[in-house]
Amino acid sequence: SVLLEHGQVGQPNKDVTTLEWSSSGDLLATGSYDGVARVWKRSGELIHLLTCHRGPIFSLKWNKSGNFLLSGSYDKTTIVWEVTSEKGLVRQQFSFHQAPALDVDWKDDNTFASCSTDQCVHICQVGKHEPIKTYRGHKDEVNAVKWDPSGMLLASCSDDCTAKVWNVADDLVLTPLHDFQSHQQEIYTVKWSPTGKGSKNPSKLLMLATASFDGSVRLWNIETGECIRLLSRHHESVYSVAFSPSGDFIASGSLAGQLYIWNVKEGKTIKSYKGNGDIFEVAWNSGESRVAACFSSNIVSVIDFHRVQMPERK
Repeated sequence: SVLLEHGQVGQPNKDVTTLEWSSSGDLLATGSYDGVARVWKRSGELIHLLTCHRGPIFSLKWNKSGNFLLSGSYDKTTIVWEVTSEKGLVRQQFSFHQAPALDVDWKDDNTFASCSTDQCVHICQVGKHEPIKTYRGHKDEVNAVKWDPSGMLLASCSDDCTAKVWNVADDLVLTPLHDFQSHQQEIYTVKWSPTGKGSKNPSKLLMLATASFDGSVRLWNIETGECIRLLSRHHESVYSVAFSPSGDFIASGSLAGQLYIWNVKEGKTIKSYKGNGDIFEVAWNSGESRVAACFSSNIVSVIDFHRVQMPERK
């Protein structure tokens, strides 16, 4: 294992807020509360300090080609960095939000979405100096934005307890294609299933998962707009969900350290794990045999998973 040091012990604002591997797996980007994005080689060598933000970095995303790194910050801006092994430079800084930028996500190598506590979602493009589109449907801060596998639909979720799906391909419509209002508390994150058009599982149904502070995860049929699964065993706020690579399973993690793995088709739990502290992120390995969960107690747990397990009894 390799330890990546972010500042000295006891130094304020060195907390790591986000990290992201490039698609090649050769470079790791980390963002921290000191406003610096760092780029590391797999060996652990720090090769770039990206220092243009004037506040904590909340989100980082590589584009698919791996030449641009996108960051969103408390300073209200998003930055596209041009990053190679030799250089790390600001390609363009976008200052369209009126409040902290909470999340960013690439549509393709040059187009991205960003969201903010200003209740807006912007779609921007490298080289253009105004947003391509702006969606203003939310009534409270927007916590996350995610593109579907086809790049035609954009999902957003908010403290207004709604998740919305925007048909970005329709240039004339700025109202949501779907407006999901079933959650009773804030929605912290959304995730698309790796299914449907543009995915590795094109014959399977495209779904959107929404995770809420009301303790539930909902799965939505995007064709019909119906909630097709209500996953409601959590007793605390759900901060993270992740579909397995096949789209057949979904993992969810909540405060108080509860992890569940669900069978998507049946909506039943097939594995549970209880750790110490709160879970803020869950992730699958590519082989669909393990789930990792990171806890507020400074622990990362890796849980073995086997598809053939029988459902748990309730």
